[in-house]
Amino acid sequence: MKTIKDIVAQKSKERITVLTAYDFPIAAFLDEAAIDIILVGDSLANVVLGLESTTEVGMKEMLHHTRAVVRAVKNALVVGDMPFDSYQLNPRAAVDNAKQFIQEGCGAVKVEWFDEAAKTAASIVKAGIPVMGHVGLTPQTAHKSGGMKVQGKDAASARAIIEQAEKFEEAGCFSVVLECIPLELARIITEKLKVPTIGIGAGPHCDGQVLVIHDLLGLFSRYQPKFSKKYADLGPQILEAVRQYKKEVLSGQFPDDAHSFHLPPDEIKKLK
Repeated sequence: MKTIKDIVAQKSKERITVLTAYDFPIAAFLDEAAIDIILVGDSLANVVLGLESTTEVGMKEMLHHTRAVVRAVKNALVVGDMPFDSYQLNPRAAVDNAKQFIQEGCGAVKVEWFDEAAKTAASIVKAGIPVMGHVGLTPQTAHKSGGMKVQGKDAASARAIIEQAEKFEEAGCFSVVLECIPLELARIITEKLKVPTIGIGAGPHCDGQVLVIHDLLGLFSRYQPKFSKKYADLGPQILEAVRQYKKEVLSGQFPDDAHSFHLPPDEIKKLK
């Protein structure tokens, strides 16, 4: 099983691979592929539940999907993404909510930057729970930073993001996600921090990379972020398979004898 110590030791030595998962079968595939970290992301709201904002999911939904993922994973470090209302609206409850993720089998939790983020992260770490920080574009509070767009595009805002990342490290975070920031800024942060940086839309200089699995597999068509690369296009394949199924059912081609069961002849006689 991948540990926090293993992940930290990979900095500047071996790139860290991170992907999201929200259910048992996908988590099993990621684990078999030796992905280092599986993130049960609050992107669940968008790509699984069809909601508009990640703020629309809470602990109930996150823990439900976390349980499914944990059942499948034998090697990767599972990180639970703490939903908006579990630590930002009531920071005092943050530790208790973080503990619930650990009790379900996660090895760590992730928190996005907000005004009290460093203090909250430090409290969770002090309780013995590893924390992954998240700076740059923070979807849970994107409305406060101009929406879902690149952050840190000028010196002043870039400096603020650097300070946020450093505060997360000072709070004891074992890694920091850098989302949607210029690659030059990501490089500066990666060189400054002793803990690994995980990029998403932050260029090639981070210690690791994370993508949403539905974007990678072509399973989410509502929008495709510029920073996301589609490694497969399963959507059209799924659609074609379903259409073929319907066609065969309507024509009587499915189910055929190969997909049916039989009573033994003597049992048929008894039944008649």
